Amino acid sequence: MLIDQISIFVSNQQGRLTDITSVLSDAGIDIRAFSLADTTEFGILRLIVDDPDGAMEALKGNNLIVRKTKVIAARFGDTPGSLNKVLQYLTDANIPIEYAYAFVTPENNEACVILRAGDNDLAFKILAENGVKLLTSGDICKL
Repeated sequence: MLIDQISIFVSNQQGRLTDITSVLSDAGIDIRAFSLADTTEFGILRLIVDDPDGAMEALKGNNLIVRKTKVIAARFGDTPGSLNKVLQYLTDANIPIEYAYAFVTPENNEACVILRAGDNDLAFKILAENGVKLLTSGDICKL
């Protein structure tokens, strides 16, 4: 199952990231993972949250440019080479990766990667066929 990711257009201004996290905090939204990519003018903040619909509503209500996209969340052992193995399945199937970000859960000795592939549905299928543990939004909220 693909999960929802929230992407927010962020102007490069001091305190802007805090403004956005304040909106989510005030709405009771829990951020489970995030990535911020920037240029000199703006950035894209990508979030995995416990309530994507609530986040969309709160962010749009504060005049932010926001979009919901589908991504894959995979979990694997936090050991050398584990990420490479997961990515190799996609490379072998000629599936390009548009972007990815990761986090670890040291208490479980596991790592998670959030990724968007050129063909998410095919990537999901390939990973599942190779025994990669794929997460739901609910799974991520329990980590």
